[in-house]
Amino acid sequence: MAAGLGGYPGGMSADDKAANKVDELAGKAKEGLGRATDNRDLEAEGKAEQTKSNLKQAGEKVKDAFR
Repeated sequence: MAAGLGGYPGGMSADDKAANKVDELAGKAKEGLGRATDNRDLEAEGKAEQTKSNLKQAGEKVKDAFR
C-alpha cells in the first residue's frame, strides 16, 4: 500500500478539508462580527481568512483530481 501525504495511506485529505471548512466558518464569523461592531480591520481579517481557506480547498480539489 502506497503512503499518501504525511505518511498516511491515502493522505489526510478529509482532515485537511474539514480543517479548511472550519477556517472558512471562523473567517465568516470574524467578518460578521467586524461588520456588526463597525471594526473594519476585523472584517478584513475575516475576509482574508475565508480567501485563504478557499484557496486551500481549491488545492485539495486539485490533489483529489490527480489521485
